[in-house]
Amino acid sequence: MSVHLFGIRHHGPGSARSLAQALQQLQPDLILIEGPPEADDLLPLAASSDMRPPVALLIYAPAMPQHAVYYPFAEFSPEWQAITYGQAQGVPTRFFDLPQSHSLAQDMTLPAEAVVEGPELPPEPEPELAPHRGDMLAGLAQAAGFSDTETWWDHLVEQRHDSLELFGAIEEMMTVARAELAQALEPREALREAHMRQMIRLGIKQGHQKIAVVCGAWHVPALRTMPTAKHDKDLLGTLAKAKVAATWTPWTYGRLSFDSGYGAGVLAPGWYHHLWHTPHRASVYWLTDAVRLLRKHGLDASSAHVIEALRLADTLSSLRERSRAGLDELLTALQSVLFGDSDAPLRLIERELLVNDRLGAVPADTPTLPLSQDVRQLQKRYRLAPRADQVELDLDLRQPNQLEKSIFLHRLGLLGIAWGKTRVVRGKTGTFHELWHLAWEPEFELKLIEANVWGATLELACNARLCHQARQISHLPELTGLVEKMLLADARSAVPVLMARMQALAASTQDAGVLLAALPPLANVLRYGNVRGTDTASVAVVMDGLVQRACIALPVAARGINEDAARLLLEQMIQADQAITLLQQAPHKAAWLTALEQCVKGQVHALIAGRAVRILFEQEYWSVEQSAQALSLACTNPISPIASAEWLEGFLRGSGLLLLVNDPLWQILNEWVASLPDEAFTELLPLLRRTFATFEAPERRQLGQRVENGSVALVAAPGANDTDEARAALVLPILTRLLGTPVANEELA
Repeated sequence: MSVHLFGIRHHGPGSARSLAQALQQLQPDLILIEGPPEADDLLPLAASSDMRPPVALLIYAPAMPQHAVYYPFAEFSPEWQAITYGQAQGVPTRFFDLPQSHSLAQDMTLPAEAVVEGPELPPEPEPELAPHRGDMLAGLAQAAGFSDTETWWDHLVEQRHDSLELFGAIEEMMTVARAELAQALEPREALREAHMRQMIRLGIKQGHQKIAVVCGAWHVPALRTMPTAKHDKDLLGTLAKAKVAATWTPWTYGRLSFDSGYGAGVLAPGWYHHLWHTPHRASVYWLTDAVRLLRKHGLDASSAHVIEALRLADTLSSLRERSRAGLDELLTALQSVLFGDSDAPLRLIERELLVNDRLGAVPADTPTLPLSQDVRQLQKRYRLAPRADQVELDLDLRQPNQLEKSIFLHRLGLLGIAWGKTRVVRGKTGTFHELWHLAWEPEFELKLIEANVWGATLELACNARLCHQARQISHLPELTGLVEKMLLADARSAVPVLMARMQALAASTQDAGVLLAALPPLANVLRYGNVRGTDTASVAVVMDGLVQRACIALPVAARGINEDAARLLLEQMIQADQAITLLQQAPHKAAWLTALEQCVKGQVHALIAGRAVRILFEQEYWSVEQSAQALSLACTNPISPIASAEWLEGFLRGSGLLLLVNDPLWQILNEWVASLPDEAFTELLPLLRRTFATFEAPERRQLGQRVENGSVALVAAPGANDTDEARAALVLPILTRLLGTPVANEELA
C-alpha cells in the first residue's frame, strides 16, 4: 500500500501536465481530489462528449440558493486532468475536501428542517492576522530574482514540460514554508486537512494499494505526516450541517480567479491556454493573437512586429537567466516594439487577450431545476446560445419569432438575469425595433436556481415575481414603471394584481408630483400595446383616473413651495406633458390645459407659471398675443426681478425657438433686459445663463447673430427723454456672452 501526494496549483498548466504524466506512470487504483464530496455523483458527466471546459461545480443550499460556492475547472486545471484520467481508466475517483454542507451551514439562517444542529466552524481570522500564502513564498521568489510570487511560480512550475520530479521539490518547499509559520495557520484549514486525512485513511482501510492524492501544494506537508485518527476525529467533532445540492454549470476563463472554491488568482488564463495546448510555441501563438487583436481595433501591427517582439522577449529572458520567455517578457517586448510611451494598447491586451474569454458547456442530462431546464429549452428554441463574448441582436417586433425573443429576454431581466441589455435604436422605426447586446455570465445559473422559487417555467416565475414586487411597492411612480416592464415581458397573468395595486395607491395619493411622475410609464405602456398586441384596456382606465387626479392636484401643489420643490415639480410637469401629448386623447388634453390655465391665474411658483404658459402656447390653446401679454406681465415685476428670471426659465427652458420665430416675445424680453439696473442684472445673470444654456447650439448661435446684426433696436426705458447710445451699446457684449456667441465687433469687445 502506498499513498502518493501530488501538490499542485489550481488552474496551472505545468502542474496539470506533470500530474497527467505522473498518473500514467503510477497507474493508481484510487484518486482523491481536493473538492466537494457532495459532487462525487457528478464526476461521470466529465467523460461526456458534450462536456467542454471551462466548467464549474456549483454547490448550493436549496432552501437558500444565494448561499453557494463554485469550483471552476479549465482544461489546464490539474484537478480536471485527474478527473478525466479516472473516468477514462475506470479508476475510482472521489473528492475528499471538507464537505460544503458544513461550510455553507455557517452564517446561514435556514428553516429548522434544512440544518442539522451542531457546533459552528471556527470564524474566519481577521484580515491583518490571516497569513497570505503568496506572502509566505515571497521570500523564495525574491531570492530567485523575481519581483513577485506569481511570475516566480509561473517560471518554476507552469512552463515546465517534463517534471515528474517536480512534486517532490514542491513538497520540500512547502514543508519549509509551513514550518516557518506553524503558529499562524487558520483553524478552518486545520479542519479541512483533518477531513482529508480521514478520507485517506478510509481509502487505505478499503484495501486500495496505490492512492493518488491531488491537492493544493500547501496541504501536502499536513497530509504526509499524519497525527492519530482520534486526533482528527476529535478536531472535526460534530459540525453543523446544511442540506446542499450540486450541479455542473458552464464557466468562463474570466471567472477562473473568482473568490470561491478553487479561486487561485489566475491572472492570465488566455496565456495559460496556449501553455497547455502549444507549450513549445506558446509565445508565437500568443503574440500572433496580440497582433490580430490590435489590427481588429485599427492599430498598426504586422508579422514583422511579431518576429521582432519574439526576438526581444527571448533575449530578455536570457538576460534574466530564465529558460524561456514568459508573459512578463512578452508584454515588455510588445511595449517596446509597438507601443512606445503609450500604455493604452497594453491595457487593451490585458483586458481582452490575457483572459481570451470563452464559455464552456455541460451535457443536457446534467441535474438541474425545472426553471433552468425551461430556460435552456427556450435558448435552444430561439437559437440564442449563451456566449461569453458580447453579441449584438437586432429584433424587429413585427416578426412573431423576434417578438418572442424580446419577451424572453425581458422576462429574464425581471428575474434579475441581465443577459441582454437594450441600446437606443437610431435610423430605424424605433417603435418596432430593439437592439440588444447579449453577454452570458456564469452567475446567471445561480440566479436561475434562486428564481426557481417563483415557478417551474420562465412565464410562471415572471408573473409570480411581478405580483410579489407589486405588493411590496408603496410608491406610485415605481409601480407604474413596473407596469411598463410587465408589458415588455408580456406577463398577462400579473395585470389584474398590478392594476388593483395601482388603483389603491392612486386613491390614497394626493401628491401632485407623484401623480405626474406616474404618467410617463403608463403612456409608454399604452403606446407599446399596439406594437406588441397586448390588451391595455385596464391600463387605460387607470391612466384616465391618474390624469384627472393630477390635473386637480397640480394648481394647488404649485402654490407656496420653495425653489427646490418647484424645480422637481417642473421636471415632473414636463414629463407628464410629453406623456399626455403622446397619447393624443381629447379628454386628457382638455383636463390638462384647464389645469395649466389655473396655474397661470393662481399664485403658483414662477417656474411653474412660466412653463404653463409655454405649454398653453405650444398646444395652440393660447395665441401669441396672450402669451406675449403673460410674458410682459412677468417681466414687469419691480418687487422681485428674480421671480421674473424664474418665470423666464420655466417659459424658455429647453428651446430658444420661441424667441427666433416670435418677434413680440423677443421684443418683450429684450426690453426687460435693457431696463434692468446694474445690480439687478448682475444678480440675475447666473439664472439667465442657466436658462439659455438649455438651448441647442444652433439656436444660441442664431440668437447671437440676431443681436450682433442689430435686427432688434434697443427701446429706451419709460420716462427717458435723452438716450446715451454709447452707454446703451455696452449691454450688447453682455447679451452676446449670455447667448454663447463670441463678439465679432472689435470696437464692442
